[in-house]
Amino acid sequence: MEPVISACRCQPTVQINSRRQFLERLGSGFGMLALGYLLDQDKLLASGDNSVPVASPFAPKPPHFSAKAKSVIFLFMHGGPSHVDTFDPKPELQRLDGQRTPPSLSNVMLQFTKASEAPLMASRRTFNKYGQSGIEVSDLFANVAQHVDDLAIIRSCHHDGFTHSIALNIMNAGSQRLGFPSMGSWVVYGLGTESQNLPAYIVMLQGSIKAGPPAYGSGFLPAMYQGTVLRTEGSPLLNINPPSRLTLQDQRGMLDMLQWYNKQHLETRADDSNLSARIAAYELAFRMQTNAPEMAELGQETAATRKLYGIDEEVTQDFGTKCLLARRMVERGVRFIQIYSGGGNGPDWDGHNLCDQNHQKMARQVDKPIAGLLADLKQRGLLESTLVIWGGDFGRTPMTDGNANGGVGGGRDHNPYGFTVWMAGGGIQGGKVIGATDDIGLRAVKDPVHVHDLHATILSLLGLDHKELTYFFQGRNFRLTDVGGDNNLAEQLLKG
Repeated sequence: MEPVISACRCQPTVQINSRRQFLERLGSGFGMLALGYLLDQDKLLASGDNSVPVASPFAPKPPHFSAKAKSVIFLFMHGGPSHVDTFDPKPELQRLDGQRTPPSLSNVMLQFTKASEAPLMASRRTFNKYGQSGIEVSDLFANVAQHVDDLAIIRSCHHDGFTHSIALNIMNAGSQRLGFPSMGSWVVYGLGTESQNLPAYIVMLQGSIKAGPPAYGSGFLPAMYQGTVLRTEGSPLLNINPPSRLTLQDQRGMLDMLQWYNKQHLETRADDSNLSARIAAYELAFRMQTNAPEMAELGQETAATRKLYGIDEEVTQDFGTKCLLARRMVERGVRFIQIYSGGGNGPDWDGHNLCDQNHQKMARQVDKPIAGLLADLKQRGLLESTLVIWGGDFGRTPMTDGNANGGVGGGRDHNPYGFTVWMAGGGIQGGKVIGATDDIGLRAVKDPVHVHDLHATILSLLGLDHKELTYFFQGRNFRLTDVGGDNNLAEQLLKG
């Protein structure tokens, strides 16, 4: 219905220049009723009795082939966790502790560490075998280790980004350069979401991150596909609660009028993704006013569940709350969830100095909540359809950081040449180790997995062909994996 703009109820004169406008006026709107019915059948109508038909860009889309996973939870250890202190034990590094780097390895290009001068540093952690698979995990992740038979630990990941910002861009968007869509944006662009009442792509931070919002941005994809940051304190989203004086019916009427004007404006600016994103956001925000607060309300969770995630313990409360919210989001059909541990305005996993002490502090915050998430998803039958990923910017060097206190600070430098990422759920077969780094953990040497391969595998588990998921921009089709990527890793993950 077109808006009234004067007391005499005159309607604005609008030239009919589209089929939708023609249908809207044909036979007093009977054509539009038929169109509305068809849109409703395809779940493309906004909620509300008097809502203006709005095609949802987040409507579920069929995958390219049968999918193993429906949703993703990406646990990102911001700053770069040391693989040789967590999931990649190195007995040879223990033997060589304090010695100079072997000449055969000292020619590796390391920007911040003089490999030929910095002494090797053994892990100060204790590794033990867990589960039927007998995979070794350090005592930093003793709780997660109880679920090792559900994990596929990839010890041979690598990329070329040595600084945090570049590494974050590569791990999240597959490119060193700014302006490329994040993986979550690609997934939502390709699949939409089962939840039409919550954002399709939700990010939970622990302060700022070193690459900034582009790490979860939509890049050159339409703006509507960027990640939505959710808060865990106070209102989950700013301005989610409408003024008390405004009734739901009044708000719906205001929104219908606004959407009508926006659509007239958009018809001459079809390539303006920001305007399209705003129109979609208004509709989503209206529905979220009742759904987002309910999703974030943890009071209905049992005491046993809160204990499982460590929510009532000070050290694990923050990350435990985020993990529990992630489970609730998966239950409600959210497609892609990313949780960051560590932030730019506080401690993170960047252990240039006293790496062992740094990792003990950070691991205490996340070990129990992650184990709780895996257990909770499994007992609710959600792990098979939810792909859980653990990783960070990169790994860390097996030698001390030559730039930290002259190499005597017990720190480790950045290492993108070999590091660990693990996955669980999403149809993969757990209890396995894929690939390996060399004897001291410096480089990936067996079944190396580039980040493009990692991204191709994640898309494959979601039923997306990484070569077919493209977007035309600046004269060519772009994709998350650019010109790389293969699915050999996916085959290994799915093998029994």
